[in-house]
Amino acid sequence: ARDKGLLINLKNIERKEHDFSITEQALAMIDEDPVLIAKKTTVVFNENWHKGVIGIVASRLTEKYYRPTIVLTRSNEHVAGSARSVRDFDLYEALSSCSDLLEQFGGHKYAAGLTMKAENIPAFQQRFEEIVSGTITDEALIQQIPIDSSLELKQIQPKLIRILNQFGPFGPQNMAPVFLSKNVYHYGEASIVGNNHLKMVVRQEDSLLFECIGFGLGDYLLQLKKDVPFEICYTIEEKVWKDKHSIQLNLKGIRSCE
Repeated sequence: ARDKGLLINLKNIERKEHDFSITEQALAMIDEDPVLIAKKTTVVFNENWHKGVIGIVASRLTEKYYRPTIVLTRSNEHVAGSARSVRDFDLYEALSSCSDLLEQFGGHKYAAGLTMKAENIPAFQQRFEEIVSGTITDEALIQQIPIDSSLELKQIQPKLIRILNQFGPFGPQNMAPVFLSKNVYHYGEASIVGNNHLKMVVRQEDSLLFECIGFGLGDYLLQLKKDVPFEICYTIEEKVWKDKHSIQLNLKGIRSCE
């Protein structure tokens, strides 16, 4: 049983490494292309990306750019894709309008999977952009972060992690709860890592220190002042490495205390 547990942990670590690496590549692909930045959709392809994590990557890209997103990779003789949508936009209906370019697709309003021939990618990118641009509202492209609960950092204890794990696995139909903590301070030196990701350690009075990562939130670095409190909203992730458990806060937003 212990060997099986170690194998699962190693696979989880490998998956997260693939997830982070592919997310970095996809973010760079978009940020370095003014044409992609200006679009109302994200459709990115790399034949070497790991098929098992493209759904996670699509979710991360949707969080960053907040627009309908599809991540594609090679799968045998075809191309496989994972799609994610934004609030109040029917992704499945948009894909239905591209069905002649797809081999198959399935899913629902906010998430879908698809396959196509590689030669159809350029035509699909153009059609998908045209359909989304012609139907999505400006309001649907404004990101809102729903807060599930306020939380004191000192409440983040093993018991809370066990309770949260009972609600998993998390995904498009079962999103991880988002918490809000006020009067938070950063500890030590905050930094930018990778493609404009904010990495820092935070604390509250009487709390432990917690590592944080904010994908695409590097622009907030200059707003962080020593001994000046701020608010964060985040999800909680339990990380396991060599049988050691640690907690990481995945930041969704930061703002000054009101």
